[in-house]
Amino acid sequence: MQPIRLVRGFVTVGGWTLASRFLGFARDVMIAAFLGAGPVAQAFIVAFALPNMFRRFFAEGAFNMAFIPMFSKRLEDGDGARGFARDAMSGLTAVLIVFTLLGMALMPWLVLAMASGFAEDQRFDLAVLFGRIAFPYILLVSLTALLSGVLNAVGRFTAAAAAPVVLNVVLIVFIIAADRLHWDMGLTLTWSVPVAGIGQLALVWIAAARAGYGLVPRRPRLTPEMKRLVRIAGPALLAGGVVQINLLVGRQVASYFDRAVAWLYNADRLYQLPLGVVAIAIGVVLLPDLSRRLKAGDVAGGRASFSRATEFALAMTVPAAVALIVIPMPLIQVLFQRGAFTPADVSPTALAVAVYGAGLPAFVMQKVLQPLFFAREDTRRPFYYAVVAMVVNAAVAVGLAPFAGFIAAAMGTTLAGWAMVWLLMAGARGMGPAASFDERFRARAPRIVLASGAMGLCLFLAEMVMRDLFVMAGIKYLALIALICVGAVSYFAAGAVIGAFKLADFRSALRRG
Repeated sequence: MQPIRLVRGFVTVGGWTLASRFLGFARDVMIAAFLGAGPVAQAFIVAFALPNMFRRFFAEGAFNMAFIPMFSKRLEDGDGARGFARDAMSGLTAVLIVFTLLGMALMPWLVLAMASGFAEDQRFDLAVLFGRIAFPYILLVSLTALLSGVLNAVGRFTAAAAAPVVLNVVLIVFIIAADRLHWDMGLTLTWSVPVAGIGQLALVWIAAARAGYGLVPRRPRLTPEMKRLVRIAGPALLAGGVVQINLLVGRQVASYFDRAVAWLYNADRLYQLPLGVVAIAIGVVLLPDLSRRLKAGDVAGGRASFSRATEFALAMTVPAAVALIVIPMPLIQVLFQRGAFTPADVSPTALAVAVYGAGLPAFVMQKVLQPLFFAREDTRRPFYYAVVAMVVNAAVAVGLAPFAGFIAAAMGTTLAGWAMVWLLMAGARGMGPAASFDERFRARAPRIVLASGAMGLCLFLAEMVMRDLFVMAGIKYLALIALICVGAVSYFAAGAVIGAFKLADFRSALRRG
């Protein structure tokens, strides 16, 4: 895959991910409007977080990080790729069926592990009920992710990238139905989760079958290839566990502050818009490409792919981070303040958005740097680095909570993200030229930062002038659109003038994407 085709792959996946994130954001705005930040909203957030937390192990996280390089190399060699994928799917299915049944049986303890502040509170019983309904989603979404990995490895990105759209469409439809038909909103939302999982799995299975990979699980076999897969995936699973501990620490801290679980969740969803679009696109496209290049001994091509991926990541996420830090208040006022989400919820949510925004480039850079290790089937060092990041997160979140309150959880997440990036960059230094940046990246990176700073100044001044408009019904949406346009125009204008990027680069990628 040539660098320009690599960027086109980012745009293809990023475009579908952008659609999914906007729909997901619309979903979360609707949830906030109907449920606010009260007990039902917090119970649903915890219940929905449980299968999504464990998917980091079995889905696009640890398992796929081990599976995709091995599958990609078999594709390159023409050596039993389909049989390997079927064996992997069979083993994963067996493990997940047992895990799902255990999770449903142990749901009260899982809820306590997620949010012990719910104990002896109406939120606890609700979260247990919702959790048992939603938890089978882990089985469905993990098989979806495995088939998506197969599709991505063979260069078919569209169906896999579109699968998350199904989740958000189904949830939005169920929310509207609950409102129109006067169903219980919390229960309806929760039942929509496994229904959406069935739709996602059906979409990617059909696409995989058309690509010649209509995999059907069979009796699991512990073949030599599966043993190797388990050995490689083991440290990645542990690293995924460390990441989930970070999330647990943050949610535990938040559960002891009234309404804070919902504040952090809504802030998280806002910064996930740019994070998901760029990070997922890079992770999906870059890992198979690097794996194939390493197998072919293409050092120059690997370096170019790594540099373009990092350049693309910075060009998209640094300005987004600056915007989240500079204008969080109008974003939350316009997008969330309605119905049960009151003005009292705006300021704490905006504060969390700004803190998460400071970590946005780090969260994306991790997705660029980790494939350098996973493509070499090195999952041990990322695990060690994740442990260090976990210690940083826990020390900040728990240590500062008595002084900073709920925002300590967001601070811990952001600082741990930057610690992880520093460790990954240090660890990649010994990998040779394929893991180093080329001259074009070294010239453009500081200019991207300067262009983002100029955009931040323009946003700050524009927000001061327009501040009163963001609370006026009927005008606030136009005001926010105008503010976003100020940011986009100032960033691309400054970037083009100082040479941070060429607008032709984006146009050429979009033609194919």
